[in-house]
Amino acid sequence: MRLPAEVRMVEVGPRDGLQNEATAVPAAIKISLIERLADAGLSVVEAGAFVSAKWVPQMADSAEVLKSIKRMPGVRYPVLVPNMRGFEAAREAGANEIAIFAAASETFSQRNTNCSIAESFERFAPVAESAKREGIARRGYVSCVVDCPYEGPIAPAAVARVARRLLELGCYEVSLGETIGTATPGRVRTMLAAVMEAVPREKLAVHLHDTYGQALANLMAALELGIAVADSSVAGLGGCPYAKGATGNVASEDVLYLLNGLGIRTGIDLEKVAAAGRFVSAALGRAPASKVARALAAKAVA
Repeated sequence: MRLPAEVRMVEVGPRDGLQNEATAVPAAIKISLIERLADAGLSVVEAGAFVSAKWVPQMADSAEVLKSIKRMPGVRYPVLVPNMRGFEAAREAGANEIAIFAAASETFSQRNTNCSIAESFERFAPVAESAKREGIARRGYVSCVVDCPYEGPIAPAAVARVARRLLELGCYEVSLGETIGTATPGRVRTMLAAVMEAVPREKLAVHLHDTYGQALANLMAALELGIAVADSSVAGLGGCPYAKGATGNVASEDVLYLLNGLGIRTGIDLEKVAAAGRFVSAALGRAPASKVARALAAKAVA
């Protein structure tokens, strides 16, 4: 199959990236980061998560952030919601797109959301119905699509079942999360082949982590199968709090550099994304994890 002519990048740094940081990130920094990323040309920028502040304190100010950002025309700002309480709070804050998340691993589901996969869908049903009634778009996530930190390898058929259920709930797209970054291209191809038997290719996205340095290779495998949506995180922010040693999401700068090199259109300005990465990294007191960002910085100094 030919590579996609165009790829939509979904920026998850302000939510998935920052939610695991030990350092408190002020709302003003989050707002500025989201606005910088939108200005760089990203058409989807996750803006927060309406979850328990007890369990995810970094997202406690999501309502303030969502209400305060200057929204650019044509840009979507989804927020994560786990249940009806989260949905109602997101709606009150002005959300026009939500994300709901399930897992392909029973153990991960229990550890991450304190419920089974079946119970998680019972929670999602009223959320999806209410969102449909309110005209709020729904995007789905599946965690542990290749490996689980507790169960090990996950059967591709299990991933396909969960992805299909999210589609049946009305999710316009399902993002397949390689949560702990242990996958290799062959395993990604096998998983995607199984999922594409249950969910149309054009309704799938990949969400890759780079723990073992395989994220770009795995993305290439997905592109070769016609997947045209990729989640990424500016400066490589993020990780999985339930998977010891799992490092960040694949960096937006690295993904964009690869896509540019392949001649794939994105409409995104690499220099502006890198600048946004330097901005948030400075706030966190460290250098960006992105290799491309570091190379650009070194080139600028030289």
